[in-house]
Amino acid sequence: MTTVALKDVTKVFQDGTLAVDTVNLDVNDGEFMVLLGPSGCGKSTVLRMVAGLEDPTAGAVMLNGEVANDLPPRDRGIAMVFQDFALYPHMTVGDNIGFPLRLAGVEPNPRGERIQDVAAALGIGDVLGRKPSQLSGGQRQRVAMGRAIVRRPGLFLMDEPLSNLDSGLRAELRAEISGLTRELGVTTIYVTHDQAEALTMADRVAIMRKGVLQDVGTPTQVYGRPATLYVAAFLGSPRMNLLEASVYVHLDRYVTLTLGEQALYLPWDDIRSRAVAHYHGERIVVGMRAEALTPVAPDAPGDVLQGRIRYLEHHGHESLAFLDIGATAVMVDEMAGTAEEGAPGQRGLRRFGQVMQRLAGRPVEPGTEAAPVTGGRTSVLPDPGRHHRRPAELAVRLAPYPAVSAGHSLAIQVRMDALHFFDERGDRIDVGWR
Repeated sequence: MTTVALKDVTKVFQDGTLAVDTVNLDVNDGEFMVLLGPSGCGKSTVLRMVAGLEDPTAGAVMLNGEVANDLPPRDRGIAMVFQDFALYPHMTVGDNIGFPLRLAGVEPNPRGERIQDVAAALGIGDVLGRKPSQLSGGQRQRVAMGRAIVRRPGLFLMDEPLSNLDSGLRAELRAEISGLTRELGVTTIYVTHDQAEALTMADRVAIMRKGVLQDVGTPTQVYGRPATLYVAAFLGSPRMNLLEASVYVHLDRYVTLTLGEQALYLPWDDIRSRAVAHYHGERIVVGMRAEALTPVAPDAPGDVLQGRIRYLEHHGHESLAFLDIGATAVMVDEMAGTAEEGAPGQRGLRRFGQVMQRLAGRPVEPGTEAAPVTGGRTSVLPDPGRHHRRPAELAVRLAPYPAVSAGHSLAIQVRMDALHFFDERGDRIDVGWR
């Protein structure tokens, strides 16, 4: 089969856009690697460079240990499946699947046998005589998969192949693609913006942001021990609660994490306390997922935070309560180079409000100007001098349709061993411990 290695790969387009920035990534033989990130993060550009459809500006793309920068796509032993299926509308399903074999000069009899085998494996053996226009979206995607598989390539490259399908069909095909590639033992690089696909299908996940590789690991690793604040915010539903905290060290006893007017206490025997203690007197970001928070009685022992429910979301199998605990939220802008205070929708409304104020001839209230979105690795923490600091809304899981409503007080117990810590640049404080 095939191994893939990217060594300091960079791609700068002619207009000066830096699409991929010094990416280093190894994909093992037979591994299912998922490139995950929002639109514009560079994941498809990486895939196209591996395929030979784009040339890297710097660095090396290596296949089976050999530099492949100058190797044409037809000689790389790859098969690619695109988002839009890319089928020949004038050909039947059988002809579409067998087209690569016909180009390779395979005789009609063995070609027909391989087409039948692949079609049967994909559950489309009964539609071989139809044209693509007569198929459903799921069937067309299976035909595109069949055309790739029939070549018996050493490397599959898949560029968001399920994004045009409905959610039910996506779930079905996720299982089929994952099972089929593992059965064939083919090395696969799969691009998606859908974290459910990534965490479900991947052997390992590589998460990208603005052309930079943020984290690489198994689904359990990147979810449970995210390397950066961006990865922590990107993965999970509901999103991880990210709070500004001030650090105070009580040697050989505990580390106090002050969240507004409340505090949590990290025991000194917790292996992470030594790393957090280096930030004595400074601010850090504390992350806690909803599964680390449990509603308890107000006088319950342990690390308990008190808050008031701002609003509830009902999801049938559970309800989410969003709790104001008097702390300050840290929000990550997915597409900008830094985190920006306030949710994207609120920032948009704030800018809209400023425009309306100016049109009405009224001055903009000091301190309400939206912060500029800038690049670089600056602080992700809100400016303490800002007049409007967004209160944290702590997402807590409750039973379906609980006997509480907005305005009710709620006490939640925090699992201290499930907390995540990030410095002001957004890097994990204890990143080496996974």
